[in-house]
Amino acid sequence: MAENSLFAILLRSPWWVSLAIAAVLALIARLLLPADYAVVGMLGIGLPFVLIGALAARRQLRAPSRRQLEAALAQMRTLGGEPLVAAAAHAWQADGWQVARHAGAGADLVLERAGRCRLLSLRRWKAASTGVEPLRELQAACARRDGADGIYVHGGELSDKARDFARTHGLTLLPAAELAHKLAASGALRSGR
Repeated sequence: MAENSLFAILLRSPWWVSLAIAAVLALIARLLLPADYAVVGMLGIGLPFVLIGALAARRQLRAPSRRQLEAALAQMRTLGGEPLVAAAAHAWQADGWQVARHAGAGADLVLERAGRCRLLSLRRWKAASTGVEPLRELQAACARRDGADGIYVHGGELSDKARDFARTHGLTLLPAAELAHKLAASGALRSGR
């Protein structure tokens, strides 16, 4: 699903938004369609939004609390390189990705799913500020891997040049807080990985 498609946006929105859209569309269908077709029209138009609302509610109920996220971020800060890479590998595997260690410079993990390849870099994530150099290393690793997508985890500020470089080369910038969310949701830190 495209990241900015309507359904992807609704999956990230509060669950009730999708249900409200379904209700409005069902009401419009009820008002505009003849009585014989109103029920079919209401279901046909509203059902996808009801399903998206149910998926969003399920995700939101399973999402870690603010306290769990803060604990995960604190635990991430105490981990050395290898345990954090192992926890990240566990989190992406829990999302259905095939995960392997990256042998070269610039990245730590190779993530593959449905013909898509991504390189994940956890290097220097604790740095207070990040310049272009680690992003260049990741981009070079992606180029050596036949144009794989790159994900760079950062805990501090990124320079404007680094942000521009990432945007220009299609690299995803993943804040450490989002990684902490992923690790907490997958149980990668709880289980001592």
